[in-house]
Amino acid sequence: MTTPPDPPDPPGRFEITRAELVWPGKYDADGRRRETPRIDLPFQVIERVNESRADRERRTGRQQSLFDFYEGEEGDTFEDGWRNKLIWGDNLLVTASLLKEFAGKIDLIYIDPPFATGMDFLFKIQVGDSKTSLDNRESATLASALQEKAYRDTWRGGIDGYLSFMVPRLQVIKDLLSDAGSLFLHVGVQVNHYLRVAIEQIFGAHNVLDEIIWSYGTPSGGRAGGDKLVKAHEYIIYATKDRNHRKFHKTYLPYSEKYLRERFNQTDEQGRIYQTRKRPGGVIERQYLKDSKGVPLSTVWADIKQTYAMHLAKRAREETGFQTQKPERLLDRIIEISTDPGDLVADFFCGSGTTVAAAERLGRRWIACDIGRWGVHVTRKRLLGIEDCRPFEVLNLGKYERQYWQGAAFGPSLDKKDEEGAIYEYLAFVLKLYSARPVAGMTHIHGRKASALVHVGAVDAPVTFAEVEQALDECQKVAQKELHILGWEWEMGLAGPNEDQGTGGLIQAEARRRGLRLKLLRIPREVMDPQVTDMDTVRFFELAWLDARVVRGDDGGVRVELRGFAVPHPEELPEAARALVSKWSDWIDYWAVDWDFRADTFMQGWVDYRTRTDRPLRLVSDEHRYETPGKYRILVKVVDIFGNDTSQVLDIEIP
Repeated sequence: MTTPPDPPDPPGRFEITRAELVWPGKYDADGRRRETPRIDLPFQVIERVNESRADRERRTGRQQSLFDFYEGEEGDTFEDGWRNKLIWGDNLLVTASLLKEFAGKIDLIYIDPPFATGMDFLFKIQVGDSKTSLDNRESATLASALQEKAYRDTWRGGIDGYLSFMVPRLQVIKDLLSDAGSLFLHVGVQVNHYLRVAIEQIFGAHNVLDEIIWSYGTPSGGRAGGDKLVKAHEYIIYATKDRNHRKFHKTYLPYSEKYLRERFNQTDEQGRIYQTRKRPGGVIERQYLKDSKGVPLSTVWADIKQTYAMHLAKRAREETGFQTQKPERLLDRIIEISTDPGDLVADFFCGSGTTVAAAERLGRRWIACDIGRWGVHVTRKRLLGIEDCRPFEVLNLGKYERQYWQGAAFGPSLDKKDEEGAIYEYLAFVLKLYSARPVAGMTHIHGRKASALVHVGAVDAPVTFAEVEQALDECQKVAQKELHILGWEWEMGLAGPNEDQGTGGLIQAEARRRGLRLKLLRIPREVMDPQVTDMDTVRFFELAWLDARVVRGDDGGVRVELRGFAVPHPEELPEAARALVSKWSDWIDYWAVDWDFRADTFMQGWVDYRTRTDRPLRLVSDEHRYETPGKYRILVKVVDIFGNDTSQVLDIEIP
């Protein structure tokens, strides 16, 4: 019997020439490694903090533009006009878009990404004026806090999906580092071994210098239970762009009391404390305590405790409500080891903002990014709480990120037929997340949810008054009584208050005139995050209603007063939220005023917000005085307890 020949190699087989980390999805069917997308999208500056409009125009010599894009016009030092940057968006798109201006310029990147634990991590949201006791960390429920998912650490495809997420980001991070730059990658026991190999392949094994063990506390309470050894440490992988050019400051820790008593136990005639040491050749020399630097820092860091293990007063100052928050002292050490004052530090999983808070205090420039609205909001408040915090900008990729996501998720538009198909897929996707189903044969109505018709706004344009009117017309034609509008952005003033028309402004008044029930709902940025949409946890919030008024003083000064804030249809919100709200201001977490808004970047001229230890919120701003008479537009921005923005425009004339 003749043995049949071996079958030909299937497509995708390739010769392995070195040890490497391989997982399904790393290579395509032809055996080519999938390339990391290097998408260059423009950043839009949406808010400037701690800098007045006049100061900025004096610095740049120009007025704001309608959509003020970041153009990299500043220098590389604070003196040359550098402004720190807090960015809301997908960190792969953000880092790739930073390459144009920052490739080879960042001196330190610290990231604390998810650990593939399979868990949901929560952010504790406080409500109203009451203050949660910060010494009761073990309590499963907090009397005045909501639980909101900060991020999901479950991955489609398990570790394969996790590596497909992390490795492209590490590749771009390497390109952003300067030749003297360092990466500190904070990881857990679940993925340390995978990411160590990935880092060695990307940076080169000779550039992976150390693996730091952070022993963060003594197991106690619930953490000490179970029938296995108790985990009490995490890892920090320390790598450099080029070990021969790296920046490194050797660090020393104080001697222990035991060591001082046992070794530095002699005193000379002048009262100086010393110990004697025997050198080669039998020479005895003195080492004076005042001249000793201490114990050189090793790769085991056991002197810095996790946030929940801190002393109560220190914990109260730092704690933000994020479950995985790291202590500032940990980041202080990393920053001081690897950078000098004025160097550029970045964190692309910034979470509660520990890295940038430490960088700000230590006089480093910084760039931070997070995909979650709560991460950006908490970081902004945390920075505002730092004395003499330098001006910083809040940026995003806006409609360009959404356009890229739409094209990547629903296919390219090669011709009109393909374009129509991509739009249909986009509409069907959003409708599914809203628990609605598509409908056919209508122009402005895209779906139905129970007895309500649904219109979905475009990714690249705000929902306009005319757009809503057209959907209302179509709703009336088919004799339906309820319409839901889903939008990413909204025409300014569309849902704001109107003294003559009542709650909800002109568009709600128009709906009531027609006998229709109208709901305006925000499409959350989370719909672009597969980690969220895979688990069907997307929440659509209705646009809130804000009533702010100008209060004029007798001497010409102007204040803004909040008169009301309402979340439409609160009965549809979680009972946990409604039970904690006793008055309308309890819905508000933060509000700010731009005294001279010009349909451009929001310039924060005054702000008040709740912290975890200071809960009362002022409802009247400080007084503002205009230098010249004329017509001015004031923009009031409110962030509610769900992290959503609501704005109102107020027009005034200064005689």
